[in-house]
Amino acid sequence: MTLSVIIPTVNEADTIGQLVRDLFRYGGNWLADVLVVDGGSTDDTTDRARQAGARVVVAPKPGRANQMNYGAALSSGEVLYFVHADVKIHPEFVNDISQAIESGNDAGCYRFRFASSHPLLRLNSYGTRFPGIMSRGGDQTLFITRALFNRLGGFQERYVIMEDFDIILRIRETGRFCIIPKDVIVSARKYVSNSWLRVQVANLTAFSLFFMNVAPTRIAQTYKRMLN
Repeated sequence: MTLSVIIPTVNEADTIGQLVRDLFRYGGNWLADVLVVDGGSTDDTTDRARQAGARVVVAPKPGRANQMNYGAALSSGEVLYFVHADVKIHPEFVNDISQAIESGNDAGCYRFRFASSHPLLRLNSYGTRFPGIMSRGGDQTLFITRALFNRLGGFQERYVIMEDFDIILRIRETGRFCIIPKDVIVSARKYVSNSWLRVQVANLTAFSLFFMNVAPTRIAQTYKRMLN
């Protein structure tokens, strides 16, 4: 198994260098490539990613779905691994993903825990061990075989938000999806600049609009209005 890691970025200079170094440190010879696909950063994101060893490209169009599809098209691995720039990956990610694929899964993700000891965030983290779609999200990282990704047509680029939930629902219609029973660590910055309740209400609103088939642009506008 060869693995391509694809990281969409916009202004992630604080975290991207360490993430790329960790990927190479733990990925070893299994990594076909590590692509940082930038959406128009105005900070040092691309320089720091390049210095850490990643291949850096600028997507023709910004937006996470666009960026991830662009990175997938340029990558060469048999399995694609989509990782957000502010995530701390699990050191055993190569072995975990390999075992999941060998067990017959076509795609999957990790559980997560926040980089915070706040009790309500621990409750959120606990929920990621359950299979429901509302317990999923791009922060948990997503691996998928290239064959299935191509068959699905990748991420639907009209989803300027909720693209991760859309593709997981489509994966589950045609393939096997698993949750690796280990944690990646995700940033709590959204909760630092907003209250826990405010983020929960915003998330629930976005989910409700998503399942009502409201236009993704409207969901994104609503979500951004609700949060700092």
